[in-house]
Amino acid sequence: MENNINTRFASAFEEDVYTGLTSYPKHLSSKYFYDKKGDKLFQDIMNLPEYYLTNCEYNILAENTKEIADAFSGANGFDLIELGAGDGKKTKLLLRYLSDNNIDFNYLPVDISQNALDELQESLKKELPEVSVKPQQGTYFDTLERLSDYNSRKKVILVLGSNIGNLLHKDAIVFLKQIQEAMTPDDMLFMGFDQKKNPQTILDAYNDPTGVTEAFNKNVLERINNELDGDFDLDSFFHWETYNPETGTAKSFLISREKQTVTIKKLELTVNFEAWESIHTEISQKYDDMIVDWLASQADLKVTDSFTDEKDYYKNYIFRKK
Repeated sequence: MENNINTRFASAFEEDVYTGLTSYPKHLSSKYFYDKKGDKLFQDIMNLPEYYLTNCEYNILAENTKEIADAFSGANGFDLIELGAGDGKKTKLLLRYLSDNNIDFNYLPVDISQNALDELQESLKKELPEVSVKPQQGTYFDTLERLSDYNSRKKVILVLGSNIGNLLHKDAIVFLKQIQEAMTPDDMLFMGFDQKKNPQTILDAYNDPTGVTEAFNKNVLERINNELDGDFDLDSFFHWETYNPETGTAKSFLISREKQTVTIKKLELTVNFEAWESIHTEISQKYDDMIVDWLASQADLKVTDSFTDEKDYYKNYIFRKK
């Protein structure tokens, strides 16, 4: 029976939705928030006053552009490989500086969303036409398998936006270890980590009063409706955010307002919900220097430098192989 189920999935999305909604407790992966609508909603989130992460990291890159670019540069140029490139707003600060100073590099943006990559490539053609851009569509883990192919000169692996925060610590160590294994001693990893802070500030960032975050969270249900012929009533679910200051874990949920049944025709699946039952959709982990050093050591990496904003809300760390 299990084998029959496995062979009928046409995509990872189908399989993950089936697995997540037949588990207890129910869960769906946050990577499926992103399609054309989801990309736009996340851009809207990044512009919200409560969502401090984007502005903090943007300011770090704006205030330390030269120092960061100097750390990136290699004797024979370098390949700048960005995992989860998105719209590239922050990265363009570095790309512009590198281009204006005639530094030899190739830019390889990686994203799960082909739509995001297409828009990024189009904007770079207009704004920075001299930058060599080679987009790569796929998940981080797909890309990490190909990273070691880039070994003819220095690699700089760029992960902005605290994307690592979407992983539990054990998964974050696996992720960092995979990057470490693809690195040579000359390579470096530049990665953003959202820092622990006032718990209310964190809750506000993921629960804005305008409802944009709720719409973004619900986009995974909309995708199931559109792509898998589901009949989720989006109004019968609401967004709920929690934060545990001890573990530094923020969690997003969709909560069913009532006892209800959802049918997903493409999966031949009927899903029953009790009133107030949850679907866990995302974690957003928060860190301090001690946790980051521990994660690095578990992955045979070491922190060699870091940059922070004026409030110490956010940090970008440079890692090298031990």
